[in-house]
Amino acid sequence: MDRRLSAPYTKADVKDFRAGDYVYISGTIYTARDAAHKRMYEALEKKETLPLDVEGNVIYYMGPSPAREGRPIGSAGPTTASRMDKYAPSLLDLGLAGMIGKGKRSKEVVDAVVRNGAVYFAAVGGAGALLSKCIKESEVIAYDDLGTEAIRKLKVEDFPVIVVIDSEGNNLYETAIQDYAREE
Repeated sequence: MDRRLSAPYTKADVKDFRAGDYVYISGTIYTARDAAHKRMYEALEKKETLPLDVEGNVIYYMGPSPAREGRPIGSAGPTTASRMDKYAPSLLDLGLAGMIGKGKRSKEVVDAVVRNGAVYFAAVGGAGALLSKCIKESEVIAYDDLGTEAIRKLKVEDFPVIVVIDSEGNNLYETAIQDYAREE
């Protein structure tokens, strides 16, 4: 099913989303990769304030290439989500509403998604140049010294993703394998 989503959003906005749904996100999302997640985790351990309010927001696991002239961002494809698995449950427990990446997630992340009514979306790997066309604005808001791994605030329009893990824990990576096996 095709769905539209305005970010940031509430748990109620995604409670009916199901693994396998196509979603087009418009609004504000944030980027953060490994190094930024590590710093946020360390800040939480020290009881410091995070550089962004995660409540109701989406973090896209992405580090862009340099922007071409006249564009807000370069190629913007997803990175492997499992590298953030150590940090994701803490952010989800603070109200993070969604994550965008590629690849499988750990049981701890899936449990945190369900516990918090969140969603894990996948963006198509290898399509970074096409995905960047949905990004209308990009601004570094924290950890500028990390270069491409700095936290960015993005304005997106009809950014295409697929629900991989829905708020009930249904996991497209598992159900798709089962569906494929039944077809053989």
